[in-house]
Order: sequence, then structure tokens, then C-alpha cells
Amino acid sequence: MYSVIVPVYNEEKSLSDTISRIKLVMKGYDHEIICINDCSTDNSKEILSNTEGIILINNNSNKGYGGSLKKGFKIAKGDFFIITDADGTYPIEDIPNLIKHTDKYDMVIGSRTGKNVHVPFSKKVAKEFLKLFARIITGQKIPDLNSGLRVFKRELAEEFYNLFPDGFSLTTTITISSILSGYDVKFIPINYYKRKGKSSIKARDFFKFIFLITRLAIFFKPLKIFLLPGLTLMLVGIIIAIFQIMNSWNIGSSPLVFFLSGIQICIMAFLAELIIKMK
Repeated sequence: MYSVIVPVYNEEKSLSDTISRIKLVMKGYDHEIICINDCSTDNSKEILSNTEGIILINNNSNKGYGGSLKKGFKIAKGDFFIITDADGTYPIEDIPNLIKHTDKYDMVIGSRTGKNVHVPFSKKVAKEFLKLFARIITGQKIPDLNSGLRVFKRELAEEFYNLFPDGFSLTTTITISSILSGYDVKFIPINYYKRKGKSSIKARDFFKFIFLITRLAIFFKPLKIFLLPGLTLMLVGIIIAIFQIMNSWNIGSSPLVFFLSGIQICIMAFLAELIIKMK
């Protein structure tokens, strides 16, 4: 069974069309459609209330994109979860194309790298930097870090549930966490259309994404994050000591501080890695 989970916040312009398209493409599949209204201030709640064939959840307070999805995950009955936005940006018709790859992959992501992709230039620059940063951390090329159209096994949502934030970075979290945990992830190129309505993502979210990726890397691969800084400090300590010996034959406290700090960081990194592998 497939659970289609759609977070909704002020999407009155595109909501009815999105749900109609979901119903159309999911014909022939055992499925349920769960819509989470996140305290919309427009007519989204009324539209959803009058829509048949969906499970409607109305949040009592604004939970955010991730918080709404998490609520959907909790009540979903499917073996596979499908998430998409209600703003008209994602090609709903591509969902069957993603589904057909789920027999070989744990998660199939609609990568916004198709022929028709509408992303503002400022966001393109930020996305490219984030993808580069994520590639350094994971060691794998990631075409689309935070696409909101994807199909994945229920077990991924359950395993990483406690890591999911309430904001837009939930998709980034499940992408990075799945890759670092060794799950098989497939990226399928899709188009991405101009949204109907105003985006809720702010410029400051860029730094939140950087912090999130770093935090996940520390959680899953601490050795990869801390080993190089530790070795660098040790090397700096050795170099300073060599210069001091060459100049005065006396070694001060500075190289010792650098060297011991490096050793401590390396030991902590190895211990953290060992603890993770023992889980």
C-alpha cells in the first residue's frame, strides 16, 4: 500500500488541482491520500474539508513543513510513503515512474534536473553549494538534496523519525541519513514548475541547511569529520616544534598544546565511530 502525504499551508490556488492529479495517477494502486493542513490562513482548510477521498488532518498550531509530514507519517498505513507539495511545482504525473523503481531501491527521489526546471538564480547558487558540501560529507554525488517529491520505504521514516526537524530540512535529513546509513537511493530527473503562491523558504534557511548537514555527518560519520582536523593540529604542533628546535633548541608549550589537542580530537573521533558501529 502507498501512503501519499501532502503538507498544506496556504495553497488554495493549486490545492484542488494537485489532489485531483494525485487521485488520477494513483488509480490502480492500493493507496491512501493524507493531507495535513498546517493552520492555513486562506481557504485551504475549506477546500480540503469539501474534498472526498482524502484523510484530512488539521493541525492545532503551525507545525511547519517537517512537523506536518511527521504527523502524516504517524498515521500512514502504507508500506511505502510518497510525499509531494501542494503548490503545483512538482510533476505529479511522474509518481508512477518513481514507484516502478521501488523494487530495487529504498528511496526514489524526483531530482529537479529535468528539461523544464524553474528555480530562481539566487536559489540555484545556494543549492549548488549545498550539493557540493553534501558530496564532500557523503562521498556521493547528490543531484537534488531536498526534493519534495519522493517515494521511500516506511522503515526509513521510522528509523530516522527522531532526527527529523519540523522545518523544510526534513527532506535533506532523510536524504543524507539514508545515504550515510547505506540505503540504496535512486534519483530520477523531473521537471519543476513555477509555484502558485509565495514560497515559505527564507534566505537564512541556507545556514540552517549547512548546520544540519554538518550535524548529520557528525552523527553518522564522526571519524570523517574530526580525523582531519585532529591530524592537522598534530602536524602543526610538530612543525612548530621543529622550527623552535632549529632556532633555539628549546621547545615551548605551544607545539605540545597543538599536538595533544590533535590527539584528543582523534581519540574522540575513533570512540564516537566505534559507538556508532556498535549500535
